[in-house]
Amino acid sequence: MIIPAKTSNSVTADPVTVGVALGDRAYDIIIGRDVLPSLGQRIAKLRPGARTAIVTDHTVAKHWLAKTEAALAEAGIASSRIVVGEGEGSKSYSVLQDVSEGLIAAKIERNDLVIALGGGVIGDLAGFAAAIVRRGVDFVQVPTSLLAQVDSSVGGKTGINSPHGKNLVGAFHQPVLVIADTSVLDTLSPRQFRAGYAEVAKYGVLGDLKFFEWLEANHAGIFSGSAAREHAIAESCRAKAAIVARDERETGDRALLNLGHTFGHALEAATGFSDRLFHGEGVAVGMVLAAEFSAQLNMISADDAARVQHHLAAVGLPTRLQDIAGFQQEGLADADALMTLMAQDKKVKRGRLTFILLEKIGKAVIANDVDPSTVRHFLAAKLSG
Repeated sequence: MIIPAKTSNSVTADPVTVGVALGDRAYDIIIGRDVLPSLGQRIAKLRPGARTAIVTDHTVAKHWLAKTEAALAEAGIASSRIVVGEGEGSKSYSVLQDVSEGLIAAKIERNDLVIALGGGVIGDLAGFAAAIVRRGVDFVQVPTSLLAQVDSSVGGKTGINSPHGKNLVGAFHQPVLVIADTSVLDTLSPRQFRAGYAEVAKYGVLGDLKFFEWLEANHAGIFSGSAAREHAIAESCRAKAAIVARDERETGDRALLNLGHTFGHALEAATGFSDRLFHGEGVAVGMVLAAEFSAQLNMISADDAARVQHHLAAVGLPTRLQDIAGFQQEGLADADALMTLMAQDKKVKRGRLTFILLEKIGKAVIANDVDPSTVRHFLAAKLSG
C-alpha cells in the first residue's frame, strides 16, 4: 500500500481511478475533489445518446441536484428528477414503487441511465429500482456520503428493508460508473462523516493491518479534508473492488465485508432503522462486538480487541451497546430479542448463524455454525455492562 508522505489541506488535482474488474461489466470508480462537473462528459462517452433520471433525496437535492443537472446539460444529456425523503425510511416497498413508477413515467428505457445521487439509502433504492424497471436499466452511482463512497456505491448490492430486517429484498445490479467527488463530503454533519468512517476502518480491521496502522496515525487528516481523505477513500475502494472481483455474489470471500454487520444490522432493526443509530454507528458497535467475541473464543488477544475499540472510540463513534440512544428501549437490552433479529441475517444458513470474526487485526475469517447459545451468553454479559 502506498502511503502519502506529508499531507496538508491541499489535495492532489488529478482524480484517482479504481477499476472494478468484472469482465464485460467492469466499471471505474473516479475519486477526487470536484469531479462531479465531469459527470456529463463521462456519461456521454460511456453511453452516447442516453437520457437520464436522477434519483435523490430532499437534503442532497438542496446542495447537489442543480450542479448535477448542469453537468449533464453541458454535455447535452437530458435529465429528469425523482426526489424522495431522506433516511432509512425510504428503503421501503412504498418508496420503491414511487421511484419505479417515476422512472417509467419519465420514459427511461433500457438504453438510458438512472443516476443515484445520494448516500447509501439512495444508492440502494435507486439501484434496485433500476434493476427491476423494464427488467433492468443501467445506473450510475454518485455517492454523496463517506459511507457510500467507500462501501455501498461499489459492488452492486441494491435493495430495500423489510419489517423483518435490513436489506432483505433486493438484487445484485452493478453500476456502470461511480463518481466519488470528495468535495461533497464537506456538507456532511460531523456525525454523518464519523458514521462513514466506520466502513473505512473496517477495511483495515478485516484485511490490511498496515492500512489500520495508517488510519490510527492519520485519521485526523481524513476528518479535516487533507490529502489523507482521498487516500483513505481510494484504498477502501481498492480493497472492496478486489473482493468483489473475486466473489461478486457473496458466495465466499465477499462475506468478509460484513464484519460487524450481523450485530450491527440487528441493532439497526431494534432501533427501528431510525436516526437513533446510523448504519455506520451500528457497524462500529458491531465490529467491537465481533472483535470481543473473537477474543472470547481465543481467536485474537484481548489487547487486539481493545485496540479496535480504542480506535473507533477515538474518532467519536459508539463502541458499546450502552452508547446507543435509548439503550433500554425496543429490545436493545434484551439478548433474546437481539438473537431473534440476528436470525434474519442474510448469512444465516438452515437456521445456523454465520459470523465474520478475527484471527488478528488485518485478518477476518468466516465462522460458520456459530453456537447460538454462546452468542447469547456473550450478549447477555455485554448487556449487563
